[in-house]
Amino acid sequence: MTDTGGFPHYMLKEIFEQPQALADTIAPRVSVAEAEVRIADEIGIGIQDLRALERIQIVASGTSRHAGMVGQYMFQQLARLPVDVDYASEFEYRNPPIGPKEITIVITQSGETADTMAAQRLAREKGSRTIAISNVVGSTAARESDGVLYTHAGPETSVASTKAFTAQMAVLFLLAAYLAEVKEELGKEALRVWLQQLLALREKAEAVLECADTCRRLAERFQRAQDFLFVGRAVHYPVAMDGALKLKEVSYVHAEGYPAGETKHGPNALIDENLPVVMIATCDGNDDGSVLRYQKSLADLRRFKHQSAKTIALVSEGDGEVAKLADHVIFIPKAPELLSPILEIIPLQLFAYYMAVTKGLDVDRPRNLVKSVTQE
Repeated sequence: MTDTGGFPHYMLKEIFEQPQALADTIAPRVSVAEAEVRIADEIGIGIQDLRALERIQIVASGTSRHAGMVGQYMFQQLARLPVDVDYASEFEYRNPPIGPKEITIVITQSGETADTMAAQRLAREKGSRTIAISNVVGSTAARESDGVLYTHAGPETSVASTKAFTAQMAVLFLLAAYLAEVKEELGKEALRVWLQQLLALREKAEAVLECADTCRRLAERFQRAQDFLFVGRAVHYPVAMDGALKLKEVSYVHAEGYPAGETKHGPNALIDENLPVVMIATCDGNDDGSVLRYQKSLADLRRFKHQSAKTIALVSEGDGEVAKLADHVIFIPKAPELLSPILEIIPLQLFAYYMAVTKGLDVDRPRNLVKSVTQE
């Protein structure tokens, strides 16, 4: 147990530690001047083997799986590798056809998650090399893998994972960028730009934390709501899922994370004045795919408004279009599409925290949950 450092709960302290955790995880591993990601020694897999890779398998549970889903977009866009993401608890049941030309990445904050460890061992039995992403030095996942990338987030005491999650996404981006460099999918100048953006996350995360009072007021406004729908498109969909998970974990409010485009295929029937909708509607104006996604998000918001839903939107700084449509907005510093999830989750963590506080709940020790799930 560490000291709360003047914060009322560990969860809030750990949310506010995220800028430093990101800096500690990223800065020692990159050189902007040399345009290098320096993680070769940590991976434990040779360059020739990495160049021969044909597929990546990611297995994890809970919040770590959501990080893996974000990582899927990173690997596919930067390294041009197909990626499958599995629930660790379901991995063995589909008898995955994996082998020596794949790597299996296991993500576990504690490094002791039973389902994830079982999946890692199965992957190794099938001939796959494995890389662990963990926050605990010397954990079982680290010992049993070919390589390990530690998230230097520091101790995380609250059951709900916050800073470990953002650090996991940062590590996944580092690995994706390194593989892209090794496979010659990313040139030096392009990599240098990405690394500059990656290092800028610390300052941007500090800016996002300034929305804490806004999140507290929103929690007070919606404290009686019994259900929430969180929606996002593309790389933002996993953020919506984790925002919903955080709300469920600490405030005991039913929430569901859904792809925004899929709401027409069922969830629309639930949307009315009693169902708040949280939408991730940021936009990287330099990315054509992001702009298209943004236009579709505007259409979604218009539809939700027509259905009388109360909407909370996460939007990029300076965006006036969404502000005209949504009932409430939270502004996020502009960032490239692949990195914006690291910033977007912070206000959703704060919202979940304040929802629990308004209800007088044990924020750090939610009922029926433990920090490390060591039994299947």
